Amino acid sequence: MTANASDTTAPLADARALGLAHYAARGVLEHVLARHGLTFEQQITLRAAVTAHDPLTPDDLVAQVRASLKTDPAGIRTTVDELVTRELLTADGTHLRPTHAGRDLMAAVGAEIAPVSARIWGGIPTEDLAAAGRVLTLVTRRAEAELAALSA
Repeated sequence: MTANASDTTAPLADARALGLAHYAARGVLEHVLARHGLTFEQQITLRAAVTAHDPLTPDDLVAQVRASLKTDPAGIRTTVDELVTRELLTADGTHLRPTHAGRDLMAAVGAEIAPVSARIWGGIPTEDLAAAGRVLTLVTRRAEAELAALSA
């Protein structure tokens, strides 16, 4: 029997279910990234630079990635340095810009992961995705508030 998003015997969503889904999806992504010589953190950082409306300063890029990954800024700075060393990002005055190679790499990763994502997400009813989106948004807000309180 295959899993169905509308299966009434499915367990309620909780932190464990969220974690398992996250790590399963991340495992798929990391498998693809490894073929391109990228780590998860490098991909998140490079994607932030590639999708930015305007070039970011190194501090802005670190802050944006930190907001996503909730990780140590020193580690993110190391990741930025790795991307510059690999010539996927380049300094342009006080800002960082993705290079053509960086943009091409993100496009290649996106093209490779797109059909996999379609298989993972395909067939889930829109109303289930909307409900999951609302729940995940609320959980994210609450977790970020708890993290802020712990960090204060």
